[in-house]
Amino acid sequence: MQPGYFPANLFFILILAAAVGFFLKTAHQLYRLLKLGQPEDRFDRIGERLKNVAVFVLGQRRVVREPAGWGHFAIFWAFVIITIGTLETFGVGLYHGFAYWKFLGKGPTAILYLLQDLFCGAAVVALVVALYRRFVIKPERLKFTDQHAANLDASIIISLILVLIVLLMGDRAVEYRLAQMTPGDYFPRAAFLSVALSGLFAGLSEQALMGWHALFWWAHTLVILGFLVYIPFSKHLHILGAIPNVFFRRFQPVGELAKMDLEDETIETYGVSKIEEFTWKQLLDLYACTECGRCSENCPANLTGKPLSPKETIHNLKKHLLAKGKLLVEGQTGPELDKAIMGDVCTDGEVWSCTTCGNCMEQCPVFIEHIPKYVDLRRYLVQMESSFPPEVQTVFRNWETNSNPWGISFATRGDWAKGLEVKTLAEDPGAEYLLYVGCAGSFDERGKKITGAVVQLLNRAGVSFAILGAEEKCCGETARRIGNEYLGQTMSVELAEILNGYGVKKIITTCPHCFNTLKNEYHQFDGHFQVRHHSEFLAELVGQGRLKPMRTVHKRVAFHDSCYLGRYNQIFAEPRSLVKSITGVVLEEMGRHHGKSFCCGAGGGRMWMEENLGTQKINEARTDQALVLSPEVIAVCCPYCNTMFEDGLKARDMEEKVKVLDVAELLVRSLEEDKK
Repeated sequence: MQPGYFPANLFFILILAAAVGFFLKTAHQLYRLLKLGQPEDRFDRIGERLKNVAVFVLGQRRVVREPAGWGHFAIFWAFVIITIGTLETFGVGLYHGFAYWKFLGKGPTAILYLLQDLFCGAAVVALVVALYRRFVIKPERLKFTDQHAANLDASIIISLILVLIVLLMGDRAVEYRLAQMTPGDYFPRAAFLSVALSGLFAGLSEQALMGWHALFWWAHTLVILGFLVYIPFSKHLHILGAIPNVFFRRFQPVGELAKMDLEDETIETYGVSKIEEFTWKQLLDLYACTECGRCSENCPANLTGKPLSPKETIHNLKKHLLAKGKLLVEGQTGPELDKAIMGDVCTDGEVWSCTTCGNCMEQCPVFIEHIPKYVDLRRYLVQMESSFPPEVQTVFRNWETNSNPWGISFATRGDWAKGLEVKTLAEDPGAEYLLYVGCAGSFDERGKKITGAVVQLLNRAGVSFAILGAEEKCCGETARRIGNEYLGQTMSVELAEILNGYGVKKIITTCPHCFNTLKNEYHQFDGHFQVRHHSEFLAELVGQGRLKPMRTVHKRVAFHDSCYLGRYNQIFAEPRSLVKSITGVVLEEMGRHHGKSFCCGAGGGRMWMEENLGTQKINEARTDQALVLSPEVIAVCCPYCNTMFEDGLKARDMEEKVKVLDVAELLVRSLEEDKK
């Protein structure tokens, strides 16, 4: 039947209505599942949200970070162009004389057809490469537990897109031949692929060409409508979920955890144990996942053989949501209703392996928020089930009694400063800056040396600062990320009251974890401060000439980005400029650096847990990455990173050959006698 003529147009309308109706019904069902989630406000700053869609969806900014992303870029835009062309195809289905050039004009139509041919040609190449990668190269990030199902789904989608392109180009080629035979008709020669392919139909009669046109048109129409029906049930559900997920991305700092309302007596459980206890945005994340595997490819736990793959977590949660959610919204019963997330969908090893390094969220092209989900699951385990690694029990007790994880008497918190030129706020309440030392800088022997180096530099630069001494309390950062929200909030409130009591406005920290929570989370506890990490503050002092590295330090230095300083707070340049300011230092970058830096393994409370799972310890893996550069020094900006690298070097019997130094310690050396 020729499209656009009676009764073909009526037949087309019936098929179109049925496909669109089924799609809308399915989409509404998915929307109803989202409504099962808890409320969350993501409707602020609409202008910025629309800009994000333009940059990260249309521009594919995060996608093209990787070379393979350019293939997706081509496929995405080919799909957009095909969709625009499909509207013309549907118009022809309604009326045989419909054509873009009659409404848009010949010039714009020529440009549109040129773009169609360009992107469709590029997409064919990209799709062939995608098939080759999946079935021949088989990159690790594309692997799934159910690999057969994943490959089948991907093959169906890729094949459908290839078929759509072939049918579209075939129809365009025939249309070009027909246009040559019909006076007054128009088909732009700018569509170079279509024109070139038209040679396949050279010499055919007008009737034969009309037959080919009908074949291509109906096949293309049925395939694209079938694609529309199939999308919500395939891995390409992300076509529906990605755009709204980017639109509703969080604007809060990446390092800010949501505050639980512990005073709400109507709350029966804390944390998340059921899929419907996530917020609607956390559920939307599950729809948006493209299953590209970039999260798992950069996850330190996954790369060292732990039972954690962020991609698999999201995939399994999505399967559970679709199964359980359907029963909930339809009021049905079934075994899926009795499944708890922990144990039935996610495992303890999976949840406790997370270092909260943020690499999964940093690499995700559609802004899925993995870490808040892991923390919410931990919150339930800790606060409702008292289920956590046994060694953490001691750490919790130490925090409760002495406000530090070692359990050392809180009265000795300021003892590290004995013999140093440093006053407490009680002694100097007019000091411009508070040096918040933190637990590691106060009690860990190695951390104390770093604190001493910072104090020496601040004094040398004439900075007005003081410490809290024995009055200082733990900031609560690690307790919250382990899942003990009650303990974390208790410590945070206590410290915030002390800081506000002294009228503190400016804070310098030596620990990125303290820095992140004081800067990004303490507004939740009525603490509003200007917080600086010592690496950026010292770099500023050097830039101002208040500190002048004069001595040569002949060292080959491998630099490590702390997760909570770099990815979480985008402080990359300052510590590097500080190191580069030292004459004689040769700064080397590890294979994974800046936003893709590999975690040391201490974050998310892992510092206080035994690492018994996996094929390798995370800190040893990172140490090996540093040793590839044959450094004399591994430079860090975090006391946790310092500890993890020193342990890693000991495991490799390299502690005598390679030293771990904080950037402040390196700077101190440049102010002392010449170091060879």
